[in-house]
Amino acid sequence: MKTDTIFYSLFQAFPSIFFELIDRAPEEAANYEFTSREVKQLAFRLDGLFLPAIETPDKPFYIVEVQFQPNEELYYRLFAELFLYLRQYKPPHPWRVVVIYPTRSVEIEQTLHFGEFFNLNSVTRIYLDELGSAADASMGVKAVKLVTEPEETAGELARSLVDRAQQQLADEANQRNFINLVETILVYKLPNKSRKEIAIMLGLSELRNTRYFQEVFEEGKQEGIEEGKKEAKQKAIPGLVALGLSIEQIAQALDLSLDSVREKVKFVRRQKLSLSALKIDIFIELLTEQRSLFSSEDLTEVEQLVAPFPDDIGILATAISSWLENRTTIEEAQRQCLEPFTSPSSDVKSEIQLASEQPNKQALQNAIALDSPNP
Repeated sequence: MKTDTIFYSLFQAFPSIFFELIDRAPEEAANYEFTSREVKQLAFRLDGLFLPAIETPDKPFYIVEVQFQPNEELYYRLFAELFLYLRQYKPPHPWRVVVIYPTRSVEIEQTLHFGEFFNLNSVTRIYLDELGSAADASMGVKAVKLVTEPEETAGELARSLVDRAQQQLADEANQRNFINLVETILVYKLPNKSRKEIAIMLGLSELRNTRYFQEVFEEGKQEGIEEGKKEAKQKAIPGLVALGLSIEQIAQALDLSLDSVREKVKFVRRQKLSLSALKIDIFIELLTEQRSLFSSEDLTEVEQLVAPFPDDIGILATAISSWLENRTTIEEAQRQCLEPFTSPSSDVKSEIQLASEQPNKQALQNAIALDSPNP
C-alpha cells in the first residue's frame, strides 16, 4: 500500500486527525466531507479534498497532498490542479492547500515560481518529524507519526497506540476501526511479518475475548448459528466485519461460501450510501455483471452522456436516471436492485458502522469501457 493511500484512508476514517494536524479543533471535522474530485482539463484528480458539508462561505475547503518522495513537479501540478478546480467548480469557499512531508529534506520548493505562495496563510506545509509535543498530546497525530517511525521502534509505538485506544475510545466500533488502522500501517511498514505475527505484536489476539466480540458471536449463536441456520449466520457477518475479520476468515468461521459473505458485506455497505450513490453503484454493477442488457449503442451513448459531467454523484445519478427512462429492460433491472433499499416495508437498518466506499465518475467510466463481449 502506498503511503499516500494510508493517509487518505486515515483521513477518511478519522477526519478529526487532519484538523489536529493543521492546529484546528478536531470538532471541525463534523462540518466537512473527505472526498476526491476530478478536474477535467488534463485529467487531474484531487485525491484528498475536505469540502464543507454545508455552504458556509467562512469555511474553507482543503486540498491535501501527501508527499514522501522528492518530486520536482509537485508544486507545478498541485497549484495547476487548484486553479483549474477553482475555474471549473467555482466553490463558494476560500481555498487552503496542505502538503504533508515526512521531513523537510524531501521537499523541493521551486521558490522561483512559488516562493510567494509559501508566505500565504492559505498554504500549510507539515513536516511529521517536527510535530514534537503535538504528537504526544493527540492519539490521532501519533498514529500519523507511526507512518514515519523507524522499523525497530514501530512495533512499540503501535502497541502503545492500541493500549491507548482501548483505554480512551469508549465506543468499541470506533476503537476497532482505529486499531485496524494501526494494524494496516504496521503491515505496510513491516512487510516481512505475517498478519498473525503483527496481531500478536499488538496483542490483537486478546480482542477475541472482549465483551464486544463475545456479544456479536453470542447473538448469532442464540439465533441459531449452532444449529447451522443460514439466517442467523448472515446476521453475524456485519459484526465480524466491524471487528476486522476478512471475508475469507468469516466464511471459514461460519462455514459459508465466499460469495454469500461478499453479498452480505455489499448489502450492508450499500445501506450507508446516499440514494444517488446507491443508484450509481447499482448501475456500475449492471454494467459489469449484466452487461448483456446493454447494446453497443447503449454503451456509446452512456459514455458520451457521462463524459462532460463533473465527478458529482448527484448530477451523474440524475443524468443516468433520465437516460434509463427510454430503456425499460435496464431500468427494471435497476429498480429491482434498488427495491430492498427503498421499499417502505424493508428493514435494512444496521447498527454496525462499516466503511462505505463511494462510487465515483472514474469507476462508472471504467465499467462502461470494459472489454466484455456484447451480443
